[in-house]
Amino acid sequence: MTERERLITWDDPAVGVAAMPSMSGLDYLHSMMGKKLPAPPMGELLNMTLVEAEPGTATFTCSPDESHYNPIGAVHGGLVCTLLDSALGCAVQTTLPQGVGYTSIEIKVNYLRPVRAGSGPLTCVGVVSKAGSRVAFAEGTVTDASGKLVATASGSLLVFPIG
Repeated sequence: MTERERLITWDDPAVGVAAMPSMSGLDYLHSMMGKKLPAPPMGELLNMTLVEAEPGTATFTCSPDESHYNPIGAVHGGLVCTLLDSALGCAVQTTLPQGVGYTSIEIKVNYLRPVRAGSGPLTCVGVVSKAGSRVAFAEGTVTDASGKLVATASGSLLVFPIG
């Protein structure tokens, strides 16, 4: 067997969490992308990065590698689901005013083709289909490096005051 290794480093997530209540959702995401606030540690762990956020949409990229493989030699569907959940959530976050947060209520994922280490980078786009003051709805797609659709999702998110 050939052992492989990956070092994961991250910044203190409490800094961003403390700043979030004082910013609109879009400003918060832009601050993370501009490195003024730390990105969530999960992004480093999963090789995923928020690369674009505009009102009603958020785009992530993800570079899958062997560390994401399941026992059958493909990237675990949970990585793709997490990517979609993040894009749907951040798309909704772009619509939220200061002092308002969200959490996922449900997500439905359709896996259309396998993902392997050489499939990436993956691009995941989340788009708000209905913003709401209590519940919001969003949809997302994941494409591989060749532009092939590998998964889609729809989800609902609870919207609530924070701070």
